[in-house]
Formats: sequence, structure tokens, C-alpha cells
Amino acid sequence: MSKRGSGGRSALLVASGILLTRLTGLVRQRVFAHYFGLGAEADAFSAAFRIPNFLQNLFGEGALSASFIPVYASLLARGQRREADRVAGIVASLLALAVSAIVLVGVIATPLLIDAIAPGFEGDQRELTIRLVRILFPGAGLLVLSAWCLGVLNSHRRFLLSYTAPVMWNAAMIVTLVVFGSGTALPRLAEILAWGSVVGSALQFVVQLPAVLRVAPGMQLSLRMATDDGGPDVNMRTQVNVRTRVNLRTEVREIIRNFVPVFFSRGVVQVSAYVDTLLASLLPTGAVAGLTSAQLLYTLPVSLFGMSVSAAELPALSEISAMSGADGVDSSGADLLRQRLDAGLRRIACFVVPSAMAFLALGDVIAGALLETGRFAHADSLYVWSILAGSAVGLLASTLGRLYASTYYALRDTRTPLRYAIVRVVLTTVLGYVFAIHLPRWLGISSAWGAAGLTASAGLAGWVEMLLLRRALNARIGKTGLPAEYVAKLWASAIAGGAVAWGVKIALPVLHPAITAIAVLGAYGLIFLMATLVLRVPEAAAALARVAAFRR
Repeated sequence: MSKRGSGGRSALLVASGILLTRLTGLVRQRVFAHYFGLGAEADAFSAAFRIPNFLQNLFGEGALSASFIPVYASLLARGQRREADRVAGIVASLLALAVSAIVLVGVIATPLLIDAIAPGFEGDQRELTIRLVRILFPGAGLLVLSAWCLGVLNSHRRFLLSYTAPVMWNAAMIVTLVVFGSGTALPRLAEILAWGSVVGSALQFVVQLPAVLRVAPGMQLSLRMATDDGGPDVNMRTQVNVRTRVNLRTEVREIIRNFVPVFFSRGVVQVSAYVDTLLASLLPTGAVAGLTSAQLLYTLPVSLFGMSVSAAELPALSEISAMSGADGVDSSGADLLRQRLDAGLRRIACFVVPSAMAFLALGDVIAGALLETGRFAHADSLYVWSILAGSAVGLLASTLGRLYASTYYALRDTRTPLRYAIVRVVLTTVLGYVFAIHLPRWLGISSAWGAAGLTASAGLAGWVEMLLLRRALNARIGKTGLPAEYVAKLWASAIAGGAVAWGVKIALPVLHPAITAIAVLGAYGLIFLMATLVLRVPEAAAALARVAAFRR
């Protein structure tokens, strides 16, 4: 029997886990900003963290989930639990071997990686970055294994634990900063923080293992793809063993075959972030750290709404594809895919549109409330606001694109997202170079503001990718997408909320940034919610009902 259930409830569980993780991440970034500000050490740690984090996001959760979950969930849907557990064990073994090799090579080749990701770093800053990367790499390997745990748990509809596990990683870094921050000089503190990150990575992996072993009791680490049942009646089982052996090889090979294209297509956000960091290292001091702070904020709605819906829908979409043979416009599977996809798109847009407006109009309030402390001054908040405003250009496209890509993966098509991911990366690189390096000079403004051009150019490239994904999928399963009237209602509600919140911001006297944020963002959220209810946006009322039911 299928366990597809309610996509909205599954997405709420994922979103709850992501929200808790992101909140602790914001606390971590605030504590980091307190001790590091936007100085050279902050730039070094941000750039160093990008390299192993790039490995974890690209090699781990993104590529692994999209290639592993469709196969694993399909086996579960067909009742082949024993074969599913064997596949999970084989994939874990292959992953451990591959990650160990990559970590070893990464540690040895760190100086070359620094030249690739931060060519503008020189002298002590470059040497510090090299030391930090070598410390952080083993932790990235553990986070990749943690992503395997996530794939297993999500396929069994255990969403909450896998998305709250990163709280352990954030907590370890926060504790490290609090314990060592006051009495340690900045260069040394950066190295201690890197070790704290490694400890947190181990905790994130270990906390998920008991649940994985419960849902997959037959899972064993092994590279053998043949099943040896043993026992006196083994000859009677010969045909069953042959069938199992073939299935295991076929399924594992499909995971490996799909992994490479998914590695690039699902990780396009990470590739774009790499390009942004490279270009930001060519800008004045503070650009890399400012971009990192802004990315932590503008990826929040992408994770909360785009990732939550996509992660919740991927196992269900995979089951539909496996059980109904949805491979054409006229198939019943295609109808089910369209229904789930359109419902997911509407849920995403209901939350991402107001997020984009908040970044555009109220980014200074958001940055001030979360980051303005210690060495992080109000001028730094204004700088981060400019980067957030640029990110608003492509926020909706990035989140919708994740769900479209998940639909392709459920259909076992990894090539189409790869082609369009390459288009996005090329556009991000070309437009980012023009917007970040040349546009400030043409406008006669400081080159530091080129960081805002980076996020704006990435947003434009994100729109191109999403529209290409939608067009190709529509040709395959029929028309999908957001109705124009629905989008208009959301933007009208967001503009109304933004206008009222802007007035509140102007009218308020100078207060603590957190108090200002409560008043301004509270007014914004209240007006947006009221407007969507008046305009009869069903997703707004449904979200309120789910939250109320979830709390009960």
C-alpha cells in the first residue's frame, strides 16, 4: 500500500526541521558576526568553509537524495524491503569509500583549491584559509554520510529527525565560539571553530544512525550484490536468488548512473555560490563575509519552502512513477504528477513571494535584528541589505525550480535538469562577472557594491533555468505552473504588507534592532496574511490550519 499521504503534512514536518536548523544557524551566524565582524579573518573562514560545504551539499544531500531516493523508495513501494535494505547498505559502503578518497585528495590539494575559489587572497589570509580547509574537510565527509541517513529516513517518511539533525552541528559551533571566543585571538579562534565544526559533523551523523537501523534492519555494509540465502533449501531458491542478484545490480547501477548528472544539476546552487565567492574575493575586504551572511538569510526561504516541499514530494512522486508507469501525457501517472506538482508550486509561492518582498523592502531590518552585534555594525547591515535585495530577483524561480527538478528525478530523468543546470551556471558566471566587476565602475559607485550584482545576476540565471525546466516537463506530462491570477494576488498582498511595514519603519524612533524587527516584520506579516485571506488564497488558510493541527 502506498504511504504517499498528505504532501502538505510531510512538507510541514520537513519545514519544521529545517526551521529549527536554520534558527540555530542564524544564532551561529550572529555569534560568529559578534566575534569576527566582516574582517579579514571572517573572509578567510567564510571562503574556507565554502570548499568542504560545497562538497557536502553537492556530493551529499543534493545528488545522493535525488539519485538514491527514487530507486530506494520504488523498492519499498513494491514491497521489496529486503532488497531495499541491501541496496542501502551497498550505497553506504560505496559512499564511504568514495568520500574517504575525496577527503584525502582534498586535504593534500588544498592550496590548489584556494587558488581556485579565492584567487584574491594573499599572504597571511591565504595561509589561514589553507589551514582552515584542511581542518574542515573530514567534517564534510561525515556530513555526506549524514545525507545518506537522510535519504533512508525520508524514504520511510521519517522527515523530522533527518532535518533537525544539523542542529547538533550548529550547536557545536555555537558552544565553541561561546567557550573560546572571549579569550582567544582571531586567527587562532578561526582554527578552533573549524575543529568545533568537525565535532558537530560527527554528532549530526551519529544522532541519525539508531533511527536508520530501526527502519532498515536488514541493512549491512557490503559491496556484494549477490544474495546468499544459505540453508538446506538453497537449491529451491536458486531462481529467487538470481532475480534478487539481478535486481540489486540493476538498482545500484542506476543509482550510480544517475548520480553524475544529478551531481551537477541538483548542485547548481552550490556551483553558483562557488562562482559568487570567487568573484567576491576580487572585491574589497568584507565582500566574501557579507555575501556569506546574506546567503544564510536568503537561502532560508529556499530551504524552508522549496526544499521542504521538494523533499516531501520526491518519495511520493517516485512511487507514482514506479506504480503507475507515468511516462506520457495521456497516462494516469502523468495526471497524478501534475496534480501533486501544481499543488506543491502553489504552496511554495505562497511563502516565497512575501519573503522576496521582505528582502527587497526590509532587508536592513532583517540583517540588523539577526547580525548587528559586536564588530558587526549598522553599516554592515545596510551592506547585507543590498545583497539581499539582489537575491529577491530570483528567489521564486530558485524555489520553484527545485520542485521541477525533483519531478524529473522521480521520473528517473537526470539528463534534462543537467542540461539546464549547465545553462544556469554559464549565465551566472558571465552575468556575475559583468554585474560584480564592471557594473559598479560604469555606475560610478564603490566596487564593494558588486556583491549585490552577484545575487541579482544569479537570480536572472535562475529564472532562465526554471522556465526551461517547466517548458520541457509540460511537453512531457501536460501543462503545469502557477495561474497568473494566483501570483497577482500574492504580489498584491506582499506589496500592501511592505508598504505598511515601511511606514512603521520610518515612524519608529531608534530602537534596538531586534525590537524594530518585531514591530516592522510583525506588521508586514499581519497585513500580508490578512490580505491573502481577503483575496481568498486557499494555501494561506490551509497553512494556518496545518500549523494549528500540528501544534495540537
